[in-house]
Amino acid sequence: MRVDLLTKEYPPFIYGGAGVHVNELARVLRPLADVRVHAFGGAREPGSEGADDGVTGYPEIAELDGANAALRTFGVDLEIAAGCEGADIVHSHTWYANLAGHLASLLHGAPHVISAHSLEPLRPWKAEQLGGGYALSSWAERTAYEAAAGVIAVSNGMRADILRSYPAIDPERVKVVHNGIDLDAWQRPAGPEADAASNAALERLGIDASRPTIVFVGRITRQKGLPYLLRACELLPAEVQVILCAGAPDTAEIKAEVEGLVAGLREKRTGVVWIEEMLPRPELIAVLSASDVFVCPSVYEPLGIVNLEAMACGLPVVGSATGGIPDVIVDGETGLLVPIEQVTDGTGTPVEPEAFVHDLAERLTSLVMDEALARRMGRAARDRVEQHFSWEAIAQRTMEVYRWVLDRG
Repeated sequence: MRVDLLTKEYPPFIYGGAGVHVNELARVLRPLADVRVHAFGGAREPGSEGADDGVTGYPEIAELDGANAALRTFGVDLEIAAGCEGADIVHSHTWYANLAGHLASLLHGAPHVISAHSLEPLRPWKAEQLGGGYALSSWAERTAYEAAAGVIAVSNGMRADILRSYPAIDPERVKVVHNGIDLDAWQRPAGPEADAASNAALERLGIDASRPTIVFVGRITRQKGLPYLLRACELLPAEVQVILCAGAPDTAEIKAEVEGLVAGLREKRTGVVWIEEMLPRPELIAVLSASDVFVCPSVYEPLGIVNLEAMACGLPVVGSATGGIPDVIVDGETGLLVPIEQVTDGTGTPVEPEAFVHDLAERLTSLVMDEALARRMGRAARDRVEQHFSWEAIAQRTMEVYRWVLDRG
């Protein structure tokens, strides 16, 4: 079986969970199928990360230089669709590549499978980022989803969102296959050399490993709920250290809002460490391992690979009870869920923002200030990802979806 994976992100150009997913999925599918990857970002330099056999990188079309970002995306999609000739399955990831998958299916007759990492109707704030391009991205996503032979939802919450957003889709075509985690790559460092490297990273980043610590990792985007977390941090005990691994803002407006909130927080408390650079994995693991609690305050989160990464490093997670987060966190065992009632306009805004902020602060405090409880939940978190979220298991479930689609003709 030849499987063509279509994606915007692929090494060395990964900036979000969808890119991590495609990279890992390609790795574990290769022993099971003939896998080809079609990615944005142009040709990879020979010998560089992402320059594997079977990987084709596509540059943007020069004639669309300066056009709306969504139109430039569509230009790449046309090139990818042409490159999928001979595939038995085309499998696209995110709206950036959904149109390529839809067109490739029409052109070459290969069934189109979509992995749903997010949904445009549930991210209306993207109009700030894309302008009129948001209407184009929404059109491309809807068209592809409604015509796809199969849709993979990364959580039960995501499946419900898909069927609510696109009621024309036959529910039978929507299957749940969770995201996975590389258990060998994501674990606490062990041994003198690893400890020395971790200590050096913490010193460089200005992190005090002796303080009770919460850590956030994510892009600065509306869906991640960072402003709510920063307000909640004002309510934490003074000795708690707050680490924010937060960069790549979607817009100048959200960046300015976060900068203002961080500045205000630093006026009220010490130990606010903001890391805007994208850390290499060993340094990020060092940061996670030096922390006590991971926090995911998202108002929209299909699953949250960052939660799996933190849990694999032995951290309990305090997360919003929305989207796919309850698929990951077992409340009271591997972390704590924060109740959130949300406005139904697609923004995910809490109906009672102050209550959400207060509940978030309360749960963070109860866990970060109880070292024994945090460690016990952290051990349970590692056990959970080992049992339920290994990439090898995800590969088998994905192959089952492919076979189901091909059997249906």
